[in-house]
Amino acid sequence: MPPRPTPVRASRLEANALISLDLHPIFRNNRDIELALREALFRAARTGEPALEIIPGKGTGQLRKRVLAFLGQKHIRKLYDRLETDPANPGRIVVHFTPA
Repeated sequence: MPPRPTPVRASRLEANALISLDLHPIFRNNRDIELALREALFRAARTGEPALEIIPGKGTGQLRKRVLAFLGQKHIRKLYDRLETDPANPGRIVVHFTPA
């Protein structure tokens, strides 16, 4: 019997997303979370990236709520075009930027 191919998880966005921010290592420190989010957003907007993937993880959802609250601030909202949250994977938030 031939070996079974390993499943490959691919999406149209993963091939294009160059910046990904994993918040698992800093989930307890509010200041570090905000700093990491701010740096990633400004870097993605400055370099003209199409999207930024933020990984708060599944957990209890508290970190996800904190990230969404940060992204909902008026002065931060001006940096990006739209947000995408995957209902099948609540541990992932994708921020889309306006093409230059």
